[in-house]
Amino acid sequence: MKIFRARAFPGSLSNRPGQSSSSRTLRNVLLSVNLCALAFSPVARAQHSEPAPPVVVQPGAPGTPSKILPPSTTGTLPPQSAADVEFMQGMILHHAQAVEMTALIASHTENKDLHALGARISSSQTDEIKFMKRWLVARGQSVPKSMDSMPGMDMSGGAMTLMPGMLTAEQMDALRKAKHGEFDKLFLNGMIQHHEGALTMVKDLFDTAGAGQDAELFDFATDADNTQRAEIKIMEGMLQKENAKEK
Repeated sequence: MKIFRARAFPGSLSNRPGQSSSSRTLRNVLLSVNLCALAFSPVARAQHSEPAPPVVVQPGAPGTPSKILPPSTTGTLPPQSAADVEFMQGMILHHAQAVEMTALIASHTENKDLHALGARISSSQTDEIKFMKRWLVARGQSVPKSMDSMPGMDMSGGAMTLMPGMLTAEQMDALRKAKHGEFDKLFLNGMIQHHEGALTMVKDLFDTAGAGQDAELFDFATDADNTQRAEIKIMEGMLQKENAKEK
């Protein structure tokens, strides 16, 4: 409890020459009353009270009220399907090839528009790869490290079954060897093919019963679908310009 000291003001009950003992007694009583009032005021009690427990609110469905849950309530991850895990694992490798493709731009072309597009694709898909890896780790799932670590990526007999839209080894080799205008066209055609494959993967996910219900996965897949559709339109316009140059 804080101790408050009384200050003397003109006309107050502080000791002054000639003040009677009854006046001093009255002064002491009034000071004691004031101190007690301060000590038990709402402000003082609030300073010493225990913090209020957290309030956990569960939003209700449309048209229904929210529910107040116990403070001990903890969040749990929603159930996942095998299709969810396979989608995330496959999309990591799918994105990785796109990032590999964009890494060739700096040394293969001087097209400023293509440089800007490649930087945007590389940045967004690198960030999405990090998100997908965190999503898998949080759910105790393995993170693919190479192409042959994925189900459906059959490397036997020298043949590889690629996921939708991914460039073959021959296409990647041709892209690495091309320069300038030839590179620009191969890149745009290849990335359009690549993006359309990603759209197919998203559609297959949502067409699978019980899949895509995880909120984070749903938001990611929906955003990826919207982004890549927009980028396809941009690349189609750029490709038309490249074709017009040859006429």
